[in-house]
Amino acid sequence: MEWFGDDAYWLSRLVFQRALAAVYLVAFLSAALQFRALIGERGMLPVPAFLRRVPVREAPTLFRLHYSDRFFALVAWTGVLLSAALVAGAADDIPLGAAMACWAVLWALYLSIVNVGQTWYGFGWESLLLETGFLAVWLGNERTAPPVVVLWLLRWVLFRVEFGAGLIKLRGDLCWRELTCLYYHHETQPMPGPLSWFFHHLPKPAHRVEAAANHVVQLVVPVLLFTPQPVASVAAGLIVATQMWLVLSGNFAWLNWLTIVLALPAVDGSLIADGPELPDAPLWYAVLVLTVAAGLLALSYRPVRNLLSRRQAMNRSYDSLHLVNSYGAFGTVGRVRYEIVVEGTDERVAHEGTVWREYGFKGKPGDVRRLPRQFAPYHLRLDWMMWFAALSPAYARSWFLPFVERLLDGDRDTLRLLAHNPFPDAPPVQVRARLYHYRFTTWQEWRRTGAWWHRTAIRDFLGPTRLR
Repeated sequence: MEWFGDDAYWLSRLVFQRALAAVYLVAFLSAALQFRALIGERGMLPVPAFLRRVPVREAPTLFRLHYSDRFFALVAWTGVLLSAALVAGAADDIPLGAAMACWAVLWALYLSIVNVGQTWYGFGWESLLLETGFLAVWLGNERTAPPVVVLWLLRWVLFRVEFGAGLIKLRGDLCWRELTCLYYHHETQPMPGPLSWFFHHLPKPAHRVEAAANHVVQLVVPVLLFTPQPVASVAAGLIVATQMWLVLSGNFAWLNWLTIVLALPAVDGSLIADGPELPDAPLWYAVLVLTVAAGLLALSYRPVRNLLSRRQAMNRSYDSLHLVNSYGAFGTVGRVRYEIVVEGTDERVAHEGTVWREYGFKGKPGDVRRLPRQFAPYHLRLDWMMWFAALSPAYARSWFLPFVERLLDGDRDTLRLLAHNPFPDAPPVQVRARLYHYRFTTWQEWRRTGAWWHRTAIRDFLGPTRLR
C-alpha cells in the first residue's frame, strides 16, 4: 500500500466527499431555519450577549467581526449553497488548491456557527462534523491520487466514535453488561421515530441480541478497520449495517449518517470498480498534508487518554477548533420517560376549571395518538433540549423562561419551531408547563384506543406564568 496515493481508494474518496457535503448541507439548513428563535438578536440565548462574556480564544468565530441576524443568515445560506455545489462535484472541476479552499471555507463557516451556538449546539455530532470536515480539507480532488494517510486518519476518527461508545457502555449502566438496556432504550431515547414503537415491542431475547451485537460492533469490529483488505471493508460494512438499524429505530440528527460516511474511506473501491490513473501529488500538497497529519496524531493523545481513563467522558472537545475529540453515547439508559407539556390559556386568573390548550412540538412526543415522525438527519434542536429539560430542570435553566416569554409574546420565529400553535389569533395570557410520565402503549391498548403513548401527569414543571 502506498501512503500517499493509492488509486484503489479513488471511488471511496469520491463517495465520501459527496456524502459529507450532503451532511454539511443538512447541518447548515438546520442552522438557517432555526437560529433566529434560538440564538438570534432576539433569541432565547442571543449571540451578541454570548460574545461579550466569552473570550476570543474560547470561541473563535466570524461573528467576532460583526453580528446581525442578516449576517448569520448569509453565513448559513452560503454554507447551504457551497455544500450543494460540493455534492454536485464542483470541487473536482477546479484546481486542487481551490478545491481545498472550498472545503476549508465550509469548515470555517460551520465552526463559526457551532462556537456561538451555546446549549443548542452542545451535541457530539457537531464536533464530529467539524473534525471530519477538517480532514476533508486535505483529501484533494480528482486532480491527484487519494492521500491514504488522510483516509487512515478518518478510520481513526471512526474507531474513536465506535470504540468510545462501546467503552462508555461497559463502564456505565449495568444493563449494558446484563444485555437488558434495549428493554427500555427505544421508549426512553431522546426522540423516537415512526418504527420505535415496534422496536420496543420486539421479544426480550431479540433485545438481548441487539445489545450483544452492539458490543461486538463497537468493541471488536473497529479494531478490524486497521487490518488488510478486504477485512477492513467488511468491518466498515458491519458498522454501516448497525448504523442503518439505528436510523430505523430513532432520530439522532446526522450522527448515524455521519458515522456511515466515515466508514466509506475504509472500503477498498477497487473491489467495486477500478479507478483512473491519477498523477502524483504535488510536493507542496504532500508536505502540507503530512504536516497536518502529524499534528493531528500528536493531538490524539488527549482522546486516547480519555479512552483509557476509568472516568471516561462522552463527547468532549479539547480545543475551540474541535480538531480531535472524544465521543460516546448512552452510557446510561433511562428506565422511565418524562416529557414536558407546555400549555397556555387566555384566562387572566387560573382556577380549577381553567381551559389549558397544549402546544404541539414537531418531533418530541405530545399528542398520544400521534405516531412519532422521522426527522433525522435534520436536527430539531428545541425538541431535543426539551428531552434534556424533562430529565433535569438544570438543563433548561438558561433558556426555558425565555422560551415561555416568547410564547407569551407570540414571537413568530419561536412559533415556527413548533408544529401546533393553539393561539393563532392572539398570544395566551398565561403559560404553564407540566411534567408527564410517557410510556408506549401495549398492543392491546393500541388496538383499543389507537394511541401510541399513554401518559400520566406527575407535577408542575413551571407554574402559570404571565408577562410582567
